[in-house]
Formats: sequence, C-alpha cells, structure tokens
Amino acid sequence: MTTHAACPRCAFDAVRTLAASPVAGVWLVRQCERCLYTWRTTEPVRRTTREAYPEEFRMTPADIENAIEVPTVPPLRQP
Repeated sequence: MTTHAACPRCAFDAVRTLAASPVAGVWLVRQCERCLYTWRTTEPVRRTTREAYPEEFRMTPADIENAIEVPTVPPLRQP
C-alpha cells in the first residue's frame, strides 16, 4: 500500500506500508520507494517526519543517484 506521506530522509512522496502491528492501529512499518529508508510509526518524530529529521542525514535525488552501492546483508552465521 502506497501513501502520500513524504519520506523523512529524501522527501519523496511515495511511501509504502510494509507491515502493520498485530493489534490494529498500534504501529506501521513504512518504507520510501526512492531511498528505501524504513521506519516504524512509533519511533521519535526526528525519525518519522521530514521537518524534524536531522539535516546532516537528509538525502537529495543526486545523493541517491551517486551512491556507490547499497550494502548487501551478509549471510546468517551458522552455529
């Protein structure tokens, strides 16, 4: 499901809901469709709204385009 809330990190206006809490209305997990920033709606305002997101961590379309690579997640360690 895509909503029209702006991404806190890059201000893109397409944000999708990835998951919802088992108890309806408690929290959502959202992800920006451009920069892939992901957050839970119960996190502090500085993580969930563009106006409060720290300027030093904000991204522009040029920042995203010129990113060297998106780090891969390593395989899980085997016990």
